[in-house]
Amino acid sequence: MRFNADEIASVIQQEIEQYESQLDVREVGTVLEVGDGIARVYGLSNIMAGEMVEFPNGVNGLAFNLEENSVGVIILGDYLDIEEGDEVKALGRLLSVPVGEAVIGRVLDPLGNPLDNKGPLDTTERLNVERIAPGVSERQPVCEPLQTGLKAIDSMTPIGRGQRELIIGDRKTGKTAIALDAILNQKDTGVKCFYVAIGQKDSSVAGVIKILEDHGAMEYTTVILAGASAPASLQYIAPYAGTSMAEYFMHKGEHALIVYDDLSKQAQAYRELSLLMRRPPGREAYPGDVFYCHSRLLERSAKMSDELGGGSITSLPIIETLEGEVSAYIPTNVISITDGQIYLQPDLFFAGIRPAMNVGISVSRVGGAAQIKAMKKVAGGLRLDLAAFRELEAFAQLGTDLDPATQKQLDRGYRMVEILKQPQYRPMNVIDQILSIFAGTRGYLDEVPVPEVRKWEEEFLAFMHDLHADVVNELKEKQDIDDELEKKIEAALEEFKTRFASVAGETK
Repeated sequence: MRFNADEIASVIQQEIEQYESQLDVREVGTVLEVGDGIARVYGLSNIMAGEMVEFPNGVNGLAFNLEENSVGVIILGDYLDIEEGDEVKALGRLLSVPVGEAVIGRVLDPLGNPLDNKGPLDTTERLNVERIAPGVSERQPVCEPLQTGLKAIDSMTPIGRGQRELIIGDRKTGKTAIALDAILNQKDTGVKCFYVAIGQKDSSVAGVIKILEDHGAMEYTTVILAGASAPASLQYIAPYAGTSMAEYFMHKGEHALIVYDDLSKQAQAYRELSLLMRRPPGREAYPGDVFYCHSRLLERSAKMSDELGGGSITSLPIIETLEGEVSAYIPTNVISITDGQIYLQPDLFFAGIRPAMNVGISVSRVGGAAQIKAMKKVAGGLRLDLAAFRELEAFAQLGTDLDPATQKQLDRGYRMVEILKQPQYRPMNVIDQILSIFAGTRGYLDEVPVPEVRKWEEEFLAFMHDLHADVVNELKEKQDIDDELEKKIEAALEEFKTRFASVAGETK
């Protein structure tokens, strides 16, 4: 068998031309020590802060501390299988999470892994967990209402799309219930909702998911869960991961609502990681940059300018206080970052006033800009009236005789407090809210016994929808109350007043 030298030469020439060197170039280091969810790694001299690394068991980590001779890595998962001497490789990318329509209706961990046994996420799009907040020129002022369905909040501390409204109070005062009502009220509004559970009991989160499913809210809601048993590293990154998922919709020109439940636990997780990394502690042993930890998160909530699609993220961060101590480190930090707060008071909660909002301390720094005109008109003086009522009530407890005008103010205050009460998970349409508050502030409830106020309200709203649907529709269409519409509502109220009085007389 003869070989053709030219053929062999041409084959060799072709192979040389097509040869590609496949060198496996990667930066690797060695684990010096590991424990408590962190590892010290030697040898990753070119790694950047926030860069991902991979351990031999497939668990990822995040470069957290860049020191002279080693890198402090927080481990995003099980650290028990990682041993001293293991090889660690730098991945050359930042931590990212899956985003898109596929995440809606799912229960995920902060890395985007499903926890609901519904199969993998059908999306290829990813966004970095840490992203820079929109600049001043990219935003516009908050001017579009985001209705929570709660009379006390929508009338006195209104929330607008793009706003950050803090919910603050002691444990078991109804903070999560307010956030859930706000989520339930977004049904059919096109607002995508994200509930980030940080350090919560798994049983509590399971209860929240069941409520969302029972009310049909899981169709537009994503739950990001870093429970009490999750590593501190996952509790720390959970709110950033949830915000990235919400930002996908904001940049598409859509609207999102995100609830962080709660940021006190996230701050504690960050403190744990920082102390393990030997970062110097500051006030209450928190690291010096814990303010930045929350400010860079909450600044990502914004109302984008019309040129950029006009999308928004509205955030409801929750902070738990101890014994009502609002002046503690983390509460004061978050109060200074947000656009207002809803302060829930245990005394009011146990007295049956729910939501247990303290009108004096609660505030919305966006104010009337986040209300429709009709609500602004009927609820304008409500806040001051209730604050004055609280003072009078304290004075009346001294047992002194009151003049008729003061007594009348007190009586109306009791009825307004009653009408602002609302059962859990039953958010109310804003038009119904306006009708109820209009009736209360104009004195149509003054002669109704306090225990019957809630019954009166239910029957009145049913009466308006059944017999005066034209007035309700006109109010819905105009979203404002002119003189003519005011007369129609007053006429309907007079008609209902006589009807309710006669029915009440018959039942007696």
